[in-house]
Amino acid sequence: MSVPTKAASLADDLVIQFVSEIESGRMRAGARFPTEKDLTERFGVSRTVVREAFARLAAQGLLESRRGSGAYVPANAQYRAFQVVPEDLVAIEDVLRLLEMRMALETEMAGLAAERRDDAQVAILRALVAEMDASDDLDSSMAIDTRFHAAIAGATGNAYFVRFTDFLGIRLVPPRRLYLDGVGAMTPRDYARTINAEHRAICEAIADRDTEAARDAARRHMDTSYRRHMAMREKYRDAGT
Repeated sequence: MSVPTKAASLADDLVIQFVSEIESGRMRAGARFPTEKDLTERFGVSRTVVREAFARLAAQGLLESRRGSGAYVPANAQYRAFQVVPEDLVAIEDVLRLLEMRMALETEMAGLAAERRDDAQVAILRALVAEMDASDDLDSSMAIDTRFHAAIAGATGNAYFVRFTDFLGIRLVPPRRLYLDGVGAMTPRDYARTINAEHRAICEAIADRDTEAARDAARRHMDTSYRRHMAMREKYRDAGT
């Protein structure tokens, strides 16, 4: 039996939410799904909507029903989420690969943010630039860096950019040890000043609604980071580390 259009749309929303939970690891293999009753009360949807969502999740291999027990995330879930875990970023080469991927992401996000941003979002970006200016602690600066890119994602008005940026989280920023340890180490203040000059250029292009300037600034930001890590890699090689 087909599900009415509105109900199908509501089922889509539930499916997206649970896929996100499973992707992020918040629902792991063996985790129990909420009951139909819980979901109807929490989201104000009908049992038909919940059953349709569960059917779709089961078809994707993300849900298995156990008679008399409920629904669970199966141990052999067919879906395999894209992941970037800290263990993936143990070497500069790994960081360079992540930066290559981010080049396309950040460039397009900045352009869309310039096109769609509102005044409140510009205020948030400017506040983060000011916060970075005042920072002399590396951990704080890196957290601000992450929040800055998340704020750009928010300004695009596209929930998928927000979700993907949130999923990557602190992985958007290369590991702390690459800046503090060994050859080419940066002081916390140097890190903040270097990054923030590039952030300011992106921020002001977005504020000016200049999509091309925003894309160019974001691309330069990522390219500069890429080149900085390439130089760091060469110094490690020259030093025999």
